[in-house]
Amino acid sequence: MYNIKNTFMKIKIKLATALLFLYSLCSYGQNPTLKEWQKGVIKDEFIYDTASFPSCHSATMAETDQGLVYAFFGGTKERHPDVEIYVSRLENGNWLAPVSAADGVQPDGKRLPTWNPVLYQIPNGDLLLFYKIGPKPSEWWGMLKRSKDGGKTWSAAEKLPEGFIGPVKNKPVLLQNGTLLSPSSTEGNGWNVHFEASSDFGKTWRKIGPIARGADNLDAIQPSMLDHGNGRLQILARTRNRAVVTSWSKDWGEHWTPLEKTALPNNNSGTDAVTLKDGRHVLVYNHVLPEGNLAKGARTPLNVAFSKDGKQWQAALILEDSPISQYSYPAVIQTKDGLLHFGYTWRRKKMKHVVVDPKKVKLIPIEDGIWPTKKGYKKPDPNAYVKEED
Repeated sequence: MYNIKNTFMKIKIKLATALLFLYSLCSYGQNPTLKEWQKGVIKDEFIYDTASFPSCHSATMAETDQGLVYAFFGGTKERHPDVEIYVSRLENGNWLAPVSAADGVQPDGKRLPTWNPVLYQIPNGDLLLFYKIGPKPSEWWGMLKRSKDGGKTWSAAEKLPEGFIGPVKNKPVLLQNGTLLSPSSTEGNGWNVHFEASSDFGKTWRKIGPIARGADNLDAIQPSMLDHGNGRLQILARTRNRAVVTSWSKDWGEHWTPLEKTALPNNNSGTDAVTLKDGRHVLVYNHVLPEGNLAKGARTPLNVAFSKDGKQWQAALILEDSPISQYSYPAVIQTKDGLLHFGYTWRRKKMKHVVVDPKKVKLIPIEDGIWPTKKGYKKPDPNAYVKEED
């Protein structure tokens, strides 16, 4: 009898310890020392508290005359047929509950998942919502909806021409020559970056590329675009090659240099970038070099870097850093008031919105691709990272 009681007591202790550990993981909040890397942050909030779907991903934002609009996809989980595109609008300082703006229901009633929404506000015109439908990225196709009232209502869905998917993850850029240039990519036959150009805001399209994969035969997707002026453009893209890659154009995006690695690491996760009104460039990404020779690493921390030339980067912010991943698929825009707005996936459970005053950010040079240390900041133990969803 004593042995039975003793064994039972040991089991109870082990269960209590396990539950306490799980509770500590689930309740693990923001790193208390993270404030050392958040100079300039003036707002940090969730888009919603509760929703009808358990999982969400892939942020995009646009500023309209009616206010800020935020979109993402949500459903049971990525690739599930019930995944739809949801839109939330900022009214009177508060985010309205997300509303479904597009789904993957086919004419025969079959459902397919939707993917990677991208918002773009035409100057003095419609708000565009690009998204994809298909069972997986190698088989999806591009769709487009338009809103004349800042995202309150949407037109019927338009299917993009065969072979076109629109901006694959990150926002298009309106060039000074009037071309709306969408950074795009495909995953069906290797990872390749290309561009889709429109001179009439999505009514007609032409394709540029794909970009040469470079001497290292780089696998790149989901580019974001920087505008250096006078027709000189740059992209930064996600890879399976442990580094953010770049390419340059000097003729308004008609021709591009072969892809090459930057000094910044990449963990096979999405990034985004924007050129500010003052000419500086901002990149939001996971500054994570995967272990050993792995292509993929934990999607935490989520970092922000600034650059004057798109080549030399300075550490600016850490938006999130926790053993509980993931913080990923970010978006960044600059609004008319000069503030930066970041959106991103928070642990696949909620969508986050962070506002930053770029004039108050403290910058430290990134040397040899290593994120600098800052006094008072304690990085979470990487051995405590919780395995994340792909």
